[in-house]
Amino acid sequence: MTTTEPELSELDYLREIERLAYRIGVEASNEGWLSFAPDPADATALQRSVNALARATRHYHFEGDGCLEEERPLVRLAGAGLFKPGVMPAGVDESYEEACARIGVEARPQGWALWNTWDEDRRAVTMVVTAVETTEGLFRNWALGRALDPVVPLPSQVALVRTGWIGPITFSPRGVRRTGRGGQPLS
Repeated sequence: MTTTEPELSELDYLREIERLAYRIGVEASNEGWLSFAPDPADATALQRSVNALARATRHYHFEGDGCLEEERPLVRLAGAGLFKPGVMPAGVDESYEEACARIGVEARPQGWALWNTWDEDRRAVTMVVTAVETTEGLFRNWALGRALDPVVPLPSQVALVRTGWIGPITFSPRGVRRTGRGGQPLS
């Protein structure tokens, strides 16, 4: 009797290949020979191939990660937050609808992403954007210590920009370093 695996969508298939490629890099690192720098002169063909694979799969890919949207620059984030119906962040005692009213946006079924960044004068600002899935991809990478930023959202994705950071914030690895917060909640 043969067992068949469920048919994967194209995106799920690519994510599985990416996951396996990442694991290969982890194992090479555990063996002590993985290199993100130029390959050492004594690297074997297999080691060179694994190093190239690891360089290409340094993070979990998601829509808006900047890998395909070369014409759009990245926005440097200190951190981000997600407000979704029925799934509010820890420490938020208000409902989704109340949080939306406080921020100044209409409650929408998909929720909102709050991107905490800086304006051109280096003042803290929060961009309230529709890029919920992009933010979930960021969180997945940040949880693994991978510092990466999304592409600048399209104007149609930005509901509003407010001075100051709206919390609670999940700090990016870069945001932790830049703010010195060390994982401490925003008060």
